[in-house]
Amino acid sequence: MNIPTFARSQPFLRTAAAMALVAALAACSGTPRPKPAELAPNVALLAIKQAWNVRIPKVDFPLSTNVSGDKVAVAGADGTVVVVDARSGQEVWRANAGGPLVAGVGSDGSLAAVVTADSQLVALQGGKVLWKQRLTAQAYTAPLVAGRRVFVQAADRTTSAWDGQSGRRLWSQQRTAENLVLKKPGVLIAVDNTLVTGVGGRLVGIDPANGTSRWEAPIAAPRGTNDVERLVDLTGTVSRLGDTVCARAYFATVGCVDAARGVLLWSKAAVGSAGVSGDDRNVYGAEENGTLVAWRRTNGDKAWESDRLKYRELTAPLAVGRSLIVGDSTGLVHILSRDDGSPLNRLTPDGSAIAAAPVLAGNTVVIVTRNGGVFGYRPE
Repeated sequence: MNIPTFARSQPFLRTAAAMALVAALAACSGTPRPKPAELAPNVALLAIKQAWNVRIPKVDFPLSTNVSGDKVAVAGADGTVVVVDARSGQEVWRANAGGPLVAGVGSDGSLAAVVTADSQLVALQGGKVLWKQRLTAQAYTAPLVAGRRVFVQAADRTTSAWDGQSGRRLWSQQRTAENLVLKKPGVLIAVDNTLVTGVGGRLVGIDPANGTSRWEAPIAAPRGTNDVERLVDLTGTVSRLGDTVCARAYFATVGCVDAARGVLLWSKAAVGSAGVSGDDRNVYGAEENGTLVAWRRTNGDKAWESDRLKYRELTAPLAVGRSLIVGDSTGLVHILSRDDGSPLNRLTPDGSAIAAAPVLAGNTVVIVTRNGGVFGYRPE
């Protein structure tokens, strides 16, 4: 039985401006979660080996792992930021932002940026803190580092750009904020020369040079009778293929937008909060009940769905090669066929929950666990 959205939310946190932030999913209902589906014995149809392992402090916040070329940037809850060369597993550098983190790390392979619990935007380079700037509100989406600039979206719906080397604010765009926003990572990516961000249930295209809006495309519209039921923030990882960006709206829809024209291509009902992945055929995502779904990229029709992992708390999947890779809260990493979701292999990095959606750096799949294990895997 699914727990209603409003019953899953933690208590609201109010800012000085009376802005409330809804915390990420937390089972505060008295109804026990259904027992996860039993797993068949593991049969390794796709051979994969651990190539390297790096340790960071524990990860107890919504981490977004960043990839730039062959470099992977990860962060621990205490403010530790590490850049790893995914080819060798060697640390490029390690530093500390000076405080606990609430958002993931953004990096271009050289400069990295994080947001601390006291709303400080911190830029790091070469193992040292380069600069710090105070934000107008807390931010739960990892900064985007691109074009020698750092872009940030705060919970009060302010999007801002900062000079990567000096920390000088270049521009800031503020929109009318809803009464409630999710305390979860949202959407902030670069598509060619457009900054694409999520505002409520819409993808918004912004000129990165001056912060002016170019287009808006709704993936979901608010519904319901109160602020909690009307939450449709775009959340988690997205799937980008050329100019097409596909994203999930919280417990509402999955949809795709043409980011060159700012036009919605399709939107389909979906009940989940983890992000999506994709390839040239499909968009893949995990529903709240653990069902994996593949939507056809062209029109959003369902290509297949699988309940083999039903009632497991899943990360967003990673589509790579002929497989989907998805982690769960019991510490398992499932390697599945992208054709139908059938199992190809199963891994247990260190036994703790998988903390972030798997990412691909070069030919290495990178997994991060709650205990601070960073693992690089490659097919044999």
